[in-house]
Amino acid sequence: MELWSQIRRRVLCGELSLRQASRAYGLNFRTVHKVVHQAEPQPYQQPPPRPRPVLGPFLPIIEQILHDDRAAPPKQRHTARRIYDRLRDEHGYRGCPSIVRDAVRALKQTQAEVFVPLSHPPGQAQCDYGHATVVVAGEKVQAAFFVLTLPHSGARFAAAYPRECTETFHAGHVAAFAFFGGVPARISYDNSRIAVVKRTGPHERELTAPFCRLQSHFLFAAHFCRVRQAQEKGHVENGVGYVRRNFLVPVPQAATWQDLNARLAEDCVRDQQRTLAGRSEPVAALLPADQAALLPLPVEPFEPRRLEVVTINSLSLGRFDTNDYSVPTRYAYQTLTAVGTPDAVRFLHRGQVVAEHRRCWERRQTLFDPLHYLALLQRQPGAFDHAAPLAGWQLPACFATLRARLEEADPAGGTRAYIRVLRLLEAHDLARLTAAVERALRLGLADADAVRLVLDRQAEQPAERFDLAGRPTLSSVRVPRPDLRAYGHLRGKEVDDA
Repeated sequence: MELWSQIRRRVLCGELSLRQASRAYGLNFRTVHKVVHQAEPQPYQQPPPRPRPVLGPFLPIIEQILHDDRAAPPKQRHTARRIYDRLRDEHGYRGCPSIVRDAVRALKQTQAEVFVPLSHPPGQAQCDYGHATVVVAGEKVQAAFFVLTLPHSGARFAAAYPRECTETFHAGHVAAFAFFGGVPARISYDNSRIAVVKRTGPHERELTAPFCRLQSHFLFAAHFCRVRQAQEKGHVENGVGYVRRNFLVPVPQAATWQDLNARLAEDCVRDQQRTLAGRSEPVAALLPADQAALLPLPVEPFEPRRLEVVTINSLSLGRFDTNDYSVPTRYAYQTLTAVGTPDAVRFLHRGQVVAEHRRCWERRQTLFDPLHYLALLQRQPGAFDHAAPLAGWQLPACFATLRARLEEADPAGGTRAYIRVLRLLEAHDLARLTAAVERALRLGLADADAVRLVLDRQAEQPAERFDLAGRPTLSSVRVPRPDLRAYGHLRGKEVDDA
């Protein structure tokens, strides 16, 4: 363009003639004439497509292959090389691969999907899960982190859990709603099996009972994206990557999951001071508009949980989430309801909790509570020293002393008497029973009933002196001393009778 401008200036200003300019710049006379009579070069015009006598008959076949690829898995779709191989082997194509490669590239460009920019009114949210490595209690684990974003303001919430499942899905919602101070009116999801049983239309779904319970409690509307159309909730898709890159790098370390999530919540609050691209105000300034459109939090709390009906086996174990948990032996062979939360697993019989364990997030583990087997061991004391549920059960030293004295006093029934003492833990905590055992040993008592009496005596509340202060109506009441001479007469009569 600089040369074009220079030639026009020198010729039109009379510095050079057309022939002089042609000689000076080494250009054809007709080229200089065109430059002088046009203010700027004409834009490049793409020539019309040339006929393809060799590839032309095969273009419909290529189009059909690319159309069929839309329903195939992403990693099993045709490459240009594979299309060329099929055209050569199955349809007799004799052209070169580069022509096929150019045709495939052009057809893919014409078939690429175009997306409509979406608006994000206040009070709407998007939800998704991501995965990252964290260190909790000194152990490196793969965490599933829940992310919920408000696209209007750009605010986001993140919480990490040991696994992506129904109860952590519920817990993430409860924590996010509490973090934002309300419930989004509409939340967009992918087609996770936690929420969706099956698809019945482009956006219609048959929902799982746990998800319906969550939706019924908080009253939000659910929107499910089309299959493999993640751009419909692109804000949270980008948010998952942002949380991983900015909140989980370097690999975070925490003593508990609660500590880790408290740190993530602090990161989300600090991130609200950031101004997003294309926005004139920070997230914190736009967030009140989102919060004003949120639904109020329900008065009644929501428990994140998953229910399963389990049958207790002959070892008095019930299986929940691949792990076996013990219950009292009287419930063996019965059907109980297992309630799993992110922190605990409870077993219910007719609505009453009969066993509770801390939640185990590993797989194929067996968790015992020694108290569940004491009733059975009292009938079978010979198995006491070999019982797996009691292995590793650490009790204070006074219990071993008590057992030795009980077995010394009664070699045949001492173990059974010791188990009777341990069964007091079914109604009392270990600290109180330990104090009772120590006091019984100091008193020289080596008997299960004696330990129970000492324990009951410790639980008694001594009578307090009745204070008349502030009771003027009772201060004038006089109660005469009782005459105890009659008791002396009775005592004398007992001596005479003897």
